[in-house]
Amino acid sequence: FKRRFWVSLIVTIPVLLLSPVIQSFFRFSFIIPAGAFFTLAFSSYIYFYGGWPFIAGLYDELKKKQPGMMTLIGLAISIAYFYSAMVVLGLKGEVFFWELVTLIDIMLLGHYIEMRSVMGASRALEELAKLMPSTAHLVMHDGSLMEVGIEKLKAGDKVLVKPGEKIPADGIVHDGESEVNESLLTGESRLIDKKKGSSVIGGSLNGTGSLTVEVKKTGRDSYISQVVELVRQAS
Repeated sequence: FKRRFWVSLIVTIPVLLLSPVIQSFFRFSFIIPAGAFFTLAFSSYIYFYGGWPFIAGLYDELKKKQPGMMTLIGLAISIAYFYSAMVVLGLKGEVFFWELVTLIDIMLLGHYIEMRSVMGASRALEELAKLMPSTAHLVMHDGSLMEVGIEKLKAGDKVLVKPGEKIPADGIVHDGESEVNESLLTGESRLIDKKKGSSVIGGSLNGTGSLTVEVKKTGRDSYISQVVELVRQAS
């Protein structure tokens, strides 16, 4: 979108210079032989190059029988282009080339900004996903430890979080004391003291002590999953 915008914007300049409406508004004259055909040529390039994402989107939306924004833009630029082309070739009427090319420029710029936001949100989701550890130390009934994937944890399980490790799930401290870094999740910069009965968030970083945590929430119910869903909805 960015590349198409800049290329289309540059080609838009001669279209504006050759437009009678623009010349009249700014009170200047710029006439060249066969100017209408030059305008048609420049506008054709912008329509097929700059407008291609909207033309393709129009086809896809109509094929799926789900008309949307691309249908609106695609119809607008197509009607303006083909009608204006027929006027240049002899049909009585007025051309809409400068409106056509500036509309495409504006739509390309808008979609570029939109896609930047979406990509930024996608990168944020990737960073959030990295906060969660892949495994946890599950405390068995006999007190032994078993390393399991965090997707196998369920509410009521107890996990041991060693110093410097990430907490694998939302829960309540069952045993132990430590300081936990929750800055990447809550924005709180200082370390939070945790002891028996304190709540902890999956993805936060344990400090110097060991904690035995009783799992309370996993999967979609977890704090970080809800944040991820909010970011996905925002994108």
